[in-house]
Amino acid sequence: MDTQRQYTVRQLARVAGVSARTLHYYDEIGLLRPDRNPDNGYRIYNRAALLRLQQILFLRELGLSLEEIQVILDEPGFDLLAALEQHRKALLARQERLAALVQTVDRTISYLKGNAAMDDQQLFEGFSEEKQKQYEEEAARRWGRANVSESQKRWASYSPEKKKAVFEEARQIYLDLVASMPLGPASPQAQEGVARWHRNLRNFYEPTKEILLGLGDLYNDDPEFNATFVRIHPELAPFLREAIQIYCKSL
Repeated sequence: MDTQRQYTVRQLARVAGVSARTLHYYDEIGLLRPDRNPDNGYRIYNRAALLRLQQILFLRELGLSLEEIQVILDEPGFDLLAALEQHRKALLARQERLAALVQTVDRTISYLKGNAAMDDQQLFEGFSEEKQKQYEEEAARRWGRANVSESQKRWASYSPEKKKAVFEEARQIYLDLVASMPLGPASPQAQEGVARWHRNLRNFYEPTKEILLGLGDLYNDDPEFNATFVRIHPELAPFLREAIQIYCKSL
């Protein structure tokens, strides 16, 4: 390993698979500061910069914002080896979840092609208590711990029968939303579906307008959450986001 090698912006962009513009931006915000070539003033990156960029890309992959990443990496007690071990655990856990999602998507494809049977329960394997915990973790990152604590308390107070009823209601809501798709996201049927979805969320916490809109984006933009909706219908997530946006205008 050549620990003395230095990279220009263009060289590092090619090695790391990012754009030169991204590296310039990271420099501007102080997230990844290069050294400067004393002869021409060009940016140059050493081995330490490469390792820091690797951490940035790992943390971005895990969904953290650039501001959160900078706080973590600039923490005086930051331990690179410990961070890599944590990344590995998180990535393995994600790998397992994605493998399960791929299996379900494959079954759904076979079902839609008429090559296999698939019951309603299998369509909604992603909607479970485990999946709810993932939603809570993501909600904590995006909208703060208060809503998550409230959600956990409410959920813990429910009986097994109540929990089952909440998930069954959610499944039916999504199926009804699929049925309303030919009518458009602004149709009374679709808007009633979003209103029912809103009420169902209140079983966990009182969602603000910001959270409702944010969930619409989350369902579309996060690969794991999006895969859950793709299993029900390939176009459900974008349809639901548009329907939520229309619904929120009336709140």
